[in-house]
Amino acid sequence: MVKIIFYDRGLKNWLEPSTGAATVIGVFAGMLYGGSREASASVSKDAEVMLKLGSTPDKREQYRLMRDAMEKRFIRVTRGSIVGGIRLGMFTAAFYGLQNLLAEERGVHDVYNVVGAGSATAATFGLIMPGSLRWRLRNSMLGSVLGAAICFPLGWLHLKLVAKANEGKLSTTSEVGDTVEAKGGIGAAVERLEGNLNK
Repeated sequence: MVKIIFYDRGLKNWLEPSTGAATVIGVFAGMLYGGSREASASVSKDAEVMLKLGSTPDKREQYRLMRDAMEKRFIRVTRGSIVGGIRLGMFTAAFYGLQNLLAEERGVHDVYNVVGAGSATAATFGLIMPGSLRWRLRNSMLGSVLGAAICFPLGWLHLKLVAKANEGKLSTTSEVGDTVEAKGGIGAAVERLEGNLNK
């Protein structure tokens, strides 16, 4: 019964490969960004360890310092990867969930769904940032405006590219002898682009 309600509410789009794949890509991109940021930040801490190593003549103490530094660096990079993955994954999941919900409720897939989802997601994440209530409200308003401003051109471009790709699936055919083969997806878009460039 719950599955039927879930399906009827319009959130069935979440089960589509593009939405789930975008969330997974967001998680992995966040992990890569968070881990690399922590790894680059630990360079200054490694310099401090090297200074301590130079001032310590005992080999056991040097080994202990190196081991401690490597353990701390590993923990920092791992924590940065996990936190970054969770943050960007949550942001991506919220964005695509809101976009699909807006598209289902409005009954149309257009750029305003992307703008609304980007604005609401950025505003929500502005509210959960650390700081005072005034600072959070400021971040929320700024996030709402920036989310809409960034998502409008990106959403428009995305919808145009999807429309071009879908147009190729439906209309492009090439005749090979007596058989007619329907071209689809990226191949059709590339052929149309080549045809437009050759004109």
